[in-house]
Order: sequence, then structure tokens, then C-alpha cells
Amino acid sequence: MALMITDECINCDVCEPECPNDAISQGPEIYVIDPHLCTECVGHYDKPQCQIVCPINCIPFNPDYVESKDQLQLKYAALMAAKQST
Repeated sequence: MALMITDECINCDVCEPECPNDAISQGPEIYVIDPHLCTECVGHYDKPQCQIVCPINCIPFNPDYVESKDQLQLKYAALMAAKQST
């Protein structure tokens, strides 16, 4: 399951640099997470780093993008392969 940032976001900018997949970017009003790049930090860390650093706890799991740990691991492998080929 990918993560999402809710409208409680205060644009503090601490989550974006913590994302190892560059899935977090500034949206029109608040930061957003690209669900196609988010692996919940699977392959990098034991826990999602953005959730750990968020001071207001506004990064829940996105119910529209349900993925198992195995699926997230496969996504991580594909992202790393694509990164190496560029």
C-alpha cells in the first residue's frame, strides 16, 4: 500500500528529502506522494521514513493503492533497475 499526505500537511519540507524513491514532491497546495514510486521504504528501511519524520502525523496508508510487502519489494527492484539503467 502506498502512502499519502493528507490536507493537514503544513508544508514543513521534512518528508521530501527523506524519501529514498523521490516519490514525494510539492503539489499545488501541499506535498504529494506518487503512488507509483512509493514502496513504503521497502528495500531501503524497515519503516516509512516520511511517517517517522512528519511532525503532525499526516501520512497514512493510501487505501486506493493496496500492495503486499512482496509487491512493494518487486516495485523497489524495478525502480532500482530503472535507476541503474539511466
